[in-house]
Amino acid sequence: MGIVVLLVYIDDIVITGSDSALLVQLKTHLSKSFHMKDLGSLMYFLSLEVYRSPSSISLNQHKYASDLVATAGLQETTSVDTPMELNVKLRKEEGDLLADPILYQKLAGSLVYLTITRLDISFVVQQVSQFLQTPRHLHLSAVRRIIRYVQGTSTRDLLFLVGNSPRLVAYSDANWAGCANTCRSITCWCVFLGDALISWKSKKQDRVSKSSTESEYRLKSLVCSKIIWLRSLLAELDFTETDPTPLHANNTSAI
Repeated sequence: MGIVVLLVYIDDIVITGSDSALLVQLKTHLSKSFHMKDLGSLMYFLSLEVYRSPSSISLNQHKYASDLVATAGLQETTSVDTPMELNVKLRKEEGDLLADPILYQKLAGSLVYLTITRLDISFVVQQVSQFLQTPRHLHLSAVRRIIRYVQGTSTRDLLFLVGNSPRLVAYSDANWAGCANTCRSITCWCVFLGDALISWKSKKQDRVSKSSTESEYRLKSLVCSKIIWLRSLLAELDFTETDPTPLHANNTSAI
């Protein structure tokens, strides 16, 4: 029995599956009820660019990143090697307020969407997205630096190799009291399917933790929930995990 998967966003549909005959039947059935246009193999979807080779599939947002650089007016500036300066902690009430926050909100929101394929900016984007309501000039400078970093690394993508292992492996870390404004911890985690990075997150915890062990333990609970969901999803796609999923951490007390 084959599997067919539909991804629908408003009037855009991506159809994939393990049985080509079933895919043809589904497209024929849908075309009888809806006006449809078959664009062939997936190449572009909601700013995601898809490239295929006999040995791999890659995803990127090259054009989206270039458009973001242009929106920020940074085409002629030099790129930087890191998305944030070392040991910088952005504070809510430091510096002068922006007279018009619209540009900041647009750039920060675009960076959030760019994290769909860019794990390397997830942490810093989480930092600047805290100030959407009352951004200040220092916050805008931080956003511009991230975009200058993106400008120099716009060719990076996610790579999925043919024959990749279906085994899940997760990694996690927490920065205790990392938020300078609320003293909440910043949690970061990522999950690999074989060698392919498939899920990640950087976010502020919902409450203040009294110790690094507590913040790490809260994170482990969150990541375990994500692992259970991913294992369930893989089972629906007929890739049932029989071995336990390892969750790597570096806090002995939490372990």
